Amino acid sequence: MLYAAIWRALPGPLVVRVLLALVLLAAVVAFCFLWLFPRIAPSMPFNDNTVDGGSAAHITVSKVVAA
Repeated sequence: MLYAAIWRALPGPLVVRVLLALVLLAAVVAFCFLWLFPRIAPSMPFNDNTVDGGSAAHITVSKVVAA
């Protein structure tokens, strides 16, 4: 319903509305990547590792070659 309200608020014929919608989408994506995500990155737990540096963390996988 929100997208329908935005679509109705865009002026012009269909081609102009599609172009404006794409510009608005690009602006929202740029805002997120350039301002929002860098601001909240320190608060995110993505860099909190729970695996210690012990020997169990260093597992090697041998490659099996079929003859």
